Amino acid sequence: MELKEMVVLVSRSGRHLQRYNKGRRQVVGCIPYRYKDFTELSFVDEDAFEVLLISPQRKGKGLLFPKGGWENDETIEDAAQRETMEEAGVRGEVECKLGTWYFENKAGDTAYEGHMFPLFVTEQLDSWPEKEIRERTWMNVREARKLCQNGWMKEALELLVSRLTSKSKRTKGELFPGIECTSSGRATILPLGCRAQILSLPLPSSSSSEEA
Repeated sequence: MELKEMVVLVSRSGRHLQRYNKGRRQVVGCIPYRYKDFTELSFVDEDAFEVLLISPQRKGKGLLFPKGGWENDETIEDAAQRETMEEAGVRGEVECKLGTWYFENKAGDTAYEGHMFPLFVTEQLDSWPEKEIRERTWMNVREARKLCQNGWMKEALELLVSRLTSKSKRTKGELFPGIECTSSGRATILPLGCRAQILSLPLPSSSSSEEA
């Protein structure tokens, strides 16, 4: 009998393991994304893929990408994967970092160092730790630009769009040979390293405010 990995339905809490760098709390987030169509996919058009946004804990205007504290007992990639699973209920492959941003909360009393990664989604869970307090929504890039409430996350989104659309007239299978298409038309994701290494970008920095 095959045993499947159990999903821990409790988010990490407390900040006793929280990492700080020069007084700034280190947070890590992901932009989860997926492609709309496997066949004949052109990287010219940003409409070829969707991104996943979630509602904030404090209900209000706007949405955001999953992110949270980076803790001492995990790598930065593990933290990105964990926070995305806890808040958005998806798993996948964490790709090369989009950049690092420096910002403060709205009250101006807490400084942050934020790291953002793309996450190519390979699994969407029906149950996840923050299902009862957050909503998740897949949308196209134009919608995400309008609804994302954090300026630094919008900058990360633009870097992801530039990365994914910079290779023209090539199929996903050509760029990512670890993706196979089954007879049912579904894509099977095979283990790869950092696929995004084929697309290089500089690391930006900016200031903004944030809300969890």
